[in-house]
Amino acid sequence: MNVNLLAVGRPKGPLADAIAEYEKRAARYWRFEAMTVDAGSRGSRTAAAAVREAEGERLLARLKPGGQVVALTRDGRPMDSAALSGFLQEHALRSTPSVTFVIGGAFGLEDGVLARAERRLSLSPMTLPHDLARLVLAEQLYRAGTIARGEPYHKGTAR
Repeated sequence: MNVNLLAVGRPKGPLADAIAEYEKRAARYWRFEAMTVDAGSRGSRTAAAAVREAEGERLLARLKPGGQVVALTRDGRPMDSAALSGFLQEHALRSTPSVTFVIGGAFGLEDGVLARAERRLSLSPMTLPHDLARLVLAEQLYRAGTIARGEPYHKGTAR
């Protein structure tokens, strides 16, 4: 099973190296691919809907049929690390071709992307900068792999 991260915009700034490191670590446990689409213009708030729609079209074009899509959104359901590991393991056992986690742009995810998602996941009820959300997700994908293999990285309580 492939585990994909699909995000609007490329990592930049001080978190870029950490993101690359955890995405590399996640790839030890899953057939992992990080994909990006270009961010829309950061124009005025009145243009937010147009930007979100254009980004949504680019995101939808990158989603492969048959895979599970998980939209990251503030109003999604939270999942702890062990549950994320179990979720990924369950899809691997079901022979789901892929699980793709989608991180939107500055104005969030477009309605069509949310409708395509089988699940909405919240990393936090707070709004997170894109690179920080990507870093947290990449680290959690790595952690989920260590949990699945019973490796000592995860110190949280087991289910």
